[in-house]
Amino acid sequence: MAIPATLNQYYNSLNKSEIKMGATGNSPCASCKLLRRRCAKDCIFAPYFPSDDPHKFAIVHKVFGASNISKMLQEVPVNKRADAVSSLVYEANARMRDPVYGCVGAISYLQNQVSHLQMQLAIAQADILSSTNVISNSMNKIMYYSLKIRFINFSGEDGDLVSQPSM
Repeated sequence: MAIPATLNQYYNSLNKSEIKMGATGNSPCASCKLLRRRCAKDCIFAPYFPSDDPHKFAIVHKVFGASNISKMLQEVPVNKRADAVSSLVYEANARMRDPVYGCVGAISYLQNQVSHLQMQLAIAQADILSSTNVISNSMNKIMYYSLKIRFINFSGEDGDLVSQPSM
């Protein structure tokens, strides 16, 4: 079987008899393996923590504890449990990287990056506006001299081209 991209795909790829057995096939789920217990037919962890990915449950167990994970999953509707497990895994990984702030640290970092990029964008837009003004002023000067030269050529008079405006 190909490796699914998400837990939802994994859950949907299991047939109902595998879920009722408590694990995929005869081996216990990652939770029951780690906790060294028999995997029951109605094991709440089996659909979300397959035996071939024990690290996923180990990290979530280390941060939240098996009892708390079980309680959380029981409170979530069955169709939302895969998303809840995905969130728990993400939070657990974030807590392992940053025990104090966890996901909040990552969110804060990203918000700071967004603020910094917005400031850079505002500076770039101001530079573009300034460049546009310089180009506009230059075009006005070109138009002025072009009209003055045409006037001189049309009237046959010498114009007063004494000094050019500075750019």
